[in-house]
Amino acid sequence: MNIDDAVEAPVLGPVVCAALGMEARAVRRGLTRTPVVVVGYRARRAGRLPDACAAFVTVGFGGALDERLRPGDVLVADEIRGTGPDAAATPCSAPRLLAAELIRDGLSVQTGPLVTTDHVVRGEERALWAARGARAADMESAVVAARAGGLPVAAVRVIVDGPGHPLWHPGMIGRGLAGRRVLARIGPALERWSVLLVRGEEDSGDRSATPRMP
Repeated sequence: MNIDDAVEAPVLGPVVCAALGMEARAVRRGLTRTPVVVVGYRARRAGRLPDACAAFVTVGFGGALDERLRPGDVLVADEIRGTGPDAAATPCSAPRLLAAELIRDGLSVQTGPLVTTDHVVRGEERALWAARGARAADMESAVVAARAGGLPVAAVRVIVDGPGHPLWHPGMIGRGLAGRRVLARIGPALERWSVLLVRGEEDSGDRSATPRMP
């Protein structure tokens, strides 16, 4: 399956969702059997996702909201938040288990809430969301979670900007390239996690796995 293909038939395992083709190509390098669908900027093409699968996993770059997350770190969301007044947070499936699998592969991983906005978060707005407990921001995950309709969801974001590391800065080129290398390493952990998820081992994994910095 090409990374840009829509998936119409039911899928037994998870489906990885990426906003950009660049993100999709990077994560696809580490996957052996998991389809990757490009859902577009702000997930405007989320309708290309299948109606049935084991889980939707949004993957790509994200912006840190506090200084604890630095470029190159990975945030595994434990919940996905929208920004609307009536938007309810969506709990993520087995986030600690997923974080533990990524840590096994030598990545620097933290868990916490992810907020989805319709614009790039910068400046003082970062502090506003951080004060509400969010750790990072993206522009797709809440849209995909709404599309999931009750199916399990997960979100993995590689940090490329944040406090002290603005998006619109010459250093962003290097951070983007480094982030792409990190994305290329997360595939094996995703597939190990998906096997455990399908087997129903998420509860035991959440109890035993404590994310930490390598």
